[in-house]
Amino acid sequence: EKPQSGEVTEGGNITFVAKVSATSLLKKPTVKWFKGKWMDLASKSGKHLQLKESFDRNTKTHTFEMHIIAAKANFAGGYRCEVSSKDKFDSCNFDLAVSTEPDLDVWDILRHAPASSYEKIAFQYGITDLRGMLKRLKKMKKEEKKSEAFLKKLDPAYQVTKGHKIKLAIEVANPDVEVKWRKNGQDIQPTGRYIFESVGNMRYLTINHCSLADDAAYCCVVGEEKCTTELFVKEPPVLIVKNLEDQMVMNGERVELECEVSEEGANVKWEKDGVELTRDESFKYRFKKDGCKHFLIINEASKEDCGHYKVKTNGGESMAELMVQEKQLEVYQSIADLTVKAKDQAVFKCEVSDENVRGTWFKNGVEVQPNARINITHIGRNHKLTIDEVKPEDEGDYTFVPDGYAFNLSAKLNFLEVKIDFVPRQDPPKIHLDCLGRTAESTIIVVAGNKLRLDVPITGDPAPTVVWTKAEKCAEEYVGDKNGRCGDGRVHVETTKGHCIFTIEGAERQDEGVYSVVVRNPAGEDTADINVKVVDVPDPPQAPRILSMGEDSCVVQWDPPAFDGGHPIIGYVVERKKTRSYRWMRLNFDPYPDTTYEAKRMIEGVQYEMRVYAVNSIGMSRHSPASQPFVPVAPTSQPIGLCVDDLSDTSISLKWRPPERIGSSELMGYGVEYCKEGSDEWIPAMEGLTDKTSIKIRDLTTGEKLQFRVRAYNMAGPSSPTCLTQPVTIREIMQRPKILIPRHLRQTIIKRVGETVNLMIPFQGKPRPIVTWSKDGEPLNPSSVNVRNSEVDTILFIRKTDRQHSGKYELKVQIENVEDTGCVNLQIVDLPSPPEALKIADIWGFNVALEWKPPKDNGNCEITGYTIQKAEKKTMEWFTVYEQYRRANCIASDLIMGNEYVFRVFSANLVGLSLEACNTKDSAFIQKKGIEYKPPSYKDPDFAEAPKFTHPLVNRSVIAGYSATLSCSVRGIPKPKVTWYKNKMDISNEVKYRMLSKQGVLTLEIRKPCPFDGGVYMCKAVNESGEDIVECKLEVRRECPSG
Repeated sequence: EKPQSGEVTEGGNITFVAKVSATSLLKKPTVKWFKGKWMDLASKSGKHLQLKESFDRNTKTHTFEMHIIAAKANFAGGYRCEVSSKDKFDSCNFDLAVSTEPDLDVWDILRHAPASSYEKIAFQYGITDLRGMLKRLKKMKKEEKKSEAFLKKLDPAYQVTKGHKIKLAIEVANPDVEVKWRKNGQDIQPTGRYIFESVGNMRYLTINHCSLADDAAYCCVVGEEKCTTELFVKEPPVLIVKNLEDQMVMNGERVELECEVSEEGANVKWEKDGVELTRDESFKYRFKKDGCKHFLIINEASKEDCGHYKVKTNGGESMAELMVQEKQLEVYQSIADLTVKAKDQAVFKCEVSDENVRGTWFKNGVEVQPNARINITHIGRNHKLTIDEVKPEDEGDYTFVPDGYAFNLSAKLNFLEVKIDFVPRQDPPKIHLDCLGRTAESTIIVVAGNKLRLDVPITGDPAPTVVWTKAEKCAEEYVGDKNGRCGDGRVHVETTKGHCIFTIEGAERQDEGVYSVVVRNPAGEDTADINVKVVDVPDPPQAPRILSMGEDSCVVQWDPPAFDGGHPIIGYVVERKKTRSYRWMRLNFDPYPDTTYEAKRMIEGVQYEMRVYAVNSIGMSRHSPASQPFVPVAPTSQPIGLCVDDLSDTSISLKWRPPERIGSSELMGYGVEYCKEGSDEWIPAMEGLTDKTSIKIRDLTTGEKLQFRVRAYNMAGPSSPTCLTQPVTIREIMQRPKILIPRHLRQTIIKRVGETVNLMIPFQGKPRPIVTWSKDGEPLNPSSVNVRNSEVDTILFIRKTDRQHSGKYELKVQIENVEDTGCVNLQIVDLPSPPEALKIADIWGFNVALEWKPPKDNGNCEITGYTIQKAEKKTMEWFTVYEQYRRANCIASDLIMGNEYVFRVFSANLVGLSLEACNTKDSAFIQKKGIEYKPPSYKDPDFAEAPKFTHPLVNRSVIAGYSATLSCSVRGIPKPKVTWYKNKMDISNEVKYRMLSKQGVLTLEIRKPCPFDGGVYMCKAVNESGEDIVECKLEVRRECPSG
């Protein structure tokens, strides 16, 4: 329901009401009231303006009211009401007119009054200058000149929506005349936007694609005459076509929030957590427009920028969440263990993702200080520790710790001491390893993708040959070529003096196993097994499952990945996104240890998807497949008012009311269940769900004690149940029979012959009572009257009524020995028969007396009157003398002398006039007779009236030397004689005074009075009927000398 235009008297109150249906809305709508184009009335609430709202849960209707209290004249004008909810928007315009109490205009009263009343009106409203009043009235009574050029002018104002077209029309008197159209006083030239049309007397101006520039005053000129109007261009609301999307960025990164609106160049407002954003001094926020797209840019995001950002237009708003996460430092190249000889150079080198990160080098937990031999460098992302001329004391564990991050990179520096031993020439080969065997402590672990390097010290003379084999590959031998490569090129075997080195570039999962090294020379051989374990990030988990949903949350579950990468799973990372978005948002930053996670802070009614990463000590897996799309909704509240509506031996009827809160998801239906007393097994009362709020459950066992409950279902599942307060025993309850005769059937029912009678009378009673109808104590005839009975009512039906159907119909309902009765009176009426024995009782002058008897058949209802008609015997044209005449005799008057008349009478009742009339057997002749005229005598009226002053003299004070007048008015018939007195002395013959009398207005003019002329003046009026006097005081003051 839209607010309607209204009018209020100044100082009065008025209320405008807007109603919004909430059946298709996900959340409460927002309503704004405006005056004019942009004045928001929310900030004007106070003494004269109050805004109220309410919600009806039964009809699901929001009511918004605007109360204007003690209206003022400046409150008048155009108003607008806008309602919005997410992507839905509507608005309407209405007007308020404030009228003032009309002031009495004495000139308007005089203009419409007769001339004889001028004197009375003048004195009533204090007009003393009657001559000037008459002159002004003469000018006012000149008729205004009517427009000769225009037959129909423009309306005072027009309104059009921006982008639409409007057509202005006038009608001129001369079809051949030329007209000019002007805009703000300037002539309009016909173009593609402005089109002139001339059709007969009509002239049209069409404006296409109206813009804000067309909001102006327009004028149509015909010769010397013109008519004007004002055009208001209304801007349509700017809608948000593409909403903002949630974003998660790293600290220091650039953020760009983007939205798209429906109109190019529209103004938008950006807010963060409810506070409007502006271009501050630091230029942290930048606002950018590109056609319909609007951008909010944050150059370097920080933790303080986390929050909810909102973009607003006059037609809607959109909100997104920005989350800023601290950067995670990635290691592109870690430092590796080194084995160097004396006097050699040792270089530890690593590469990280951030070139601005600095770090510290430690040796065995002690910070390394640079000196002449030790050099520390930092170039871009590379950090390097260089040790020249390595000494035995340089051996140890070296660690690089990035500043501000809780991890480190470690490697070991092994010092290879060169010893010269004199050994026999035949020295059997020997493998010097500490990690022999297959125990966990002796296993070498390598990360998939990294280099696997097995450096085995060996001795023997002569230099032994080395053969590497892998047990899982059926003793596959790795023998290097001249460059040391073998197999697919990833494996590299190298033998140097005192060492044999086995290298695999980019270790893979299949490279895991037991590697055997065999060294042989003529003096013998030696064998060693090395257990290698390749660890990797885990496989991605399977697609997650949504277990349950709430109003703004959901519970998601997934299965662990099939392969954990060789290291235990330490947790999972969960992400979500809106289905229509492309940006995933991380929900947890630390690995979550369980496989069930509750996601919160979601928007009800928006469709989401979820995915999961598995995390072990090596890293994070690829993401799982996305879950099935889902919408977070909460179950409805429980149904209310569950009660028993009806009960029988084998069935029960239940009814309830819908839940108070349904939520954003549609209500799918209701489920009804019951269980036996003492049992916990709930049995569905029907298959599926029902849309109705009532149900009848049949085929129950008589005497069983059952408990019933009902639950509401939506997308989120069932609500909490509503149960009956106590179990119900399935047994019909005896109810006394009672007839409920409707109010309109308690009076006599009158029907015309041939009409249909259909009487439905409800009754109560359990079990089903026996229904019996009778008429006047006799059973009904089934051939003429039909009766149909149900469990709650009975119907008496007569297809075509006849007079014999009239009578008293009795109804009896009986259960065993208990009964109740009722009756209905039916009266069938028809047209009456004509009256009887119509005769002419007497004839005198121009009158004829008629008499008749009532009809034999009154049609089964009271005779309401008679219709008497007359006709001249020559023409036999009938004319009605009386209608609805109640008596059985009448006098027909005003008959024409010399004519002969016949008469007839119809009888009438509720149905109508009788079909036939009763005619007089004889005719009546009106004879001619002489008539003597006696003029009436009248008594002459007496209009005599004693004199009476209708307006008295008024005390005055005048200046000497200036003429003065004293005025009064008198009334009397015949015209009274008027005499003026000064200090009780007659001054009629004094030259100094001038007496005037016109239409009862008496004026005494004193020419250039002096102080001697002051005193008491009296006016006396005398006629035959009496006399009257009136007096006043006159004070004559001397003129004050100037200076």
